[in-house]
Amino acid sequence: MSEREFCTVEKDGHLTIVTINRPEKRNALNAPANRELAAVFDEFRDDPDQWVAILTGAGDKAFSAGNDLTFVPKDAEEGRQPEAGFAGLTSRFDMPKPVIAAVNGVAMGGGFEIALACDLIIASEQAVFALPEPMVGFAALAGGVHRLPRLIGQKRAMGIMLTARRVSPEEGERLGFVNEVVPHSDLMTAARRWADDILKCSPMSIQATKECVELGMNEPGLKAAMDKQYPAVRALFQSEDHKEGIAAFGQKRPPEWKGR
Repeated sequence: MSEREFCTVEKDGHLTIVTINRPEKRNALNAPANRELAAVFDEFRDDPDQWVAILTGAGDKAFSAGNDLTFVPKDAEEGRQPEAGFAGLTSRFDMPKPVIAAVNGVAMGGGFEIALACDLIIASEQAVFALPEPMVGFAALAGGVHRLPRLIGQKRAMGIMLTARRVSPEEGERLGFVNEVVPHSDLMTAARRWADDILKCSPMSIQATKECVELGMNEPGLKAAMDKQYPAVRALFQSEDHKEGIAAFGQKRPPEWKGR
């Protein structure tokens, strides 16, 4: 496990586990922390041996309380936010690999927006979700006002955002932005289970699937989405993994994925 100032990073086979490590601040993030996390996810994106990531928070109280409003930068450089946004994820649109949010407690404001920027959300029974920015004269502009309506529909999202109310993990699962709610002590076990299931699949296939979903949703209709050319799909059908999947199926053995 590698130690950084604001997070820890553990690599276990093809899995990267990133833990926001500011429990004394309820894992709220300032500009230097966001830059550090952006570099971490750049490294994950660019490492051909890392195929899935889990993001969680240190301690038992918070995944992330969002923006650290107590942070006062000494100069413009210290206050510079990364282009990739909160936790290096909310404004990142070049992540081909799946990222799982393991929400262990409060996910407020930017913390909720970080979770929404991940591909899956696994929530502890102790998790709490909210976009309370209007209560302090802000708005959820790190993707929250755009991602949440796309996930659960405009009226349901407006009901959450315009009241700044707190949402339980069980309600989040009913609404559709939480994939699974588990006992707090089982959170990382459950997140790893989801990761392990993904890792059974070809990473080339997973990346092609993610790209088709994300880019296809931007098309005006189903036919346009299906007719669109996707680079990750082209790479998949030219890959060793594509040949290995067919060979393994025919030989009735587990495939040995290469990620290329």
